[in-house]
Amino acid sequence: MIKKTVFYFILIVSAIVFTYPFLWMFLASISPDKAIGNLVLLPSKITLDNYRQMISKIPIWRALLNSVIVSGLITTGVLVFGSMIGYALARLEFKGRNLIFYLIIFTMTIPFQITLIPQYILMVKLNWTDTYYALIVPYLINALGIIMFRQYFLSLPQSLIDAARIDGCGELRIIFRIVWPNSVPVILTVAILTFMTSWNEVLWPLIVIRKESLMTLPQLVTLFVVGGRAESQLGVKLASSVFLATPIVIAYAFFQKYFINSMVSTGQKE
Repeated sequence: MIKKTVFYFILIVSAIVFTYPFLWMFLASISPDKAIGNLVLLPSKITLDNYRQMISKIPIWRALLNSVIVSGLITTGVLVFGSMIGYALARLEFKGRNLIFYLIIFTMTIPFQITLIPQYILMVKLNWTDTYYALIVPYLINALGIIMFRQYFLSLPQSLIDAARIDGCGELRIIFRIVWPNSVPVILTVAILTFMTSWNEVLWPLIVIRKESLMTLPQLVTLFVVGGRAESQLGVKLASSVFLATPIVIAYAFFQKYFINSMVSTGQKE
């Protein structure tokens, strides 16, 4: 009983330590600027002026829509193409299969900064700057997603795939009609990781997007906070940060159970 009490006490304290910064940020965002410096736990006065000023100064709703579109399309592309490549590396016999797999692993060791300039030059030559293509296309192939799909597909029984081939199914039909329904854990894992990563991306949008109407939410908030448009108003800056973090917090809270279960199941399968 004592061990259990100590264990739960440690968990509660850890939860408070990790959640307090976000809680303070939210409470400060609904406090007047003059009262933020004295804020400890509860605000002395609640106001939504910071959020009203933020909405009036930047097209925050348009940026939110852009982030949803970009992150959603990237996640869909990673699931489709990653599963196709992972299936080919796991179940199709062809020369150089292992070499391709090792090259994919090698790309994960290359820092993003090394490929940044060549990738930007490619976007310029394709006339994709200031378009959704520049935000989406470079991220449709994800090395981690390919590796996770490959490892999971190796754990599926070969008899399942052979039976589908005997029934006349093509490889694409096998992937999406046979393999996908039996690969829910890895699909959820890759989808959640991809969506969260693409949602939080800031550097690449800052490089390829200059039109405000195409900016994603992290990019717009970053420029708003450090670019001077917030006019040194701490409450407005915190309001934009809360607006940026809230969707991903809600999404993770909703999918937390599925995410943990899928990670555990994927690890066992691998």
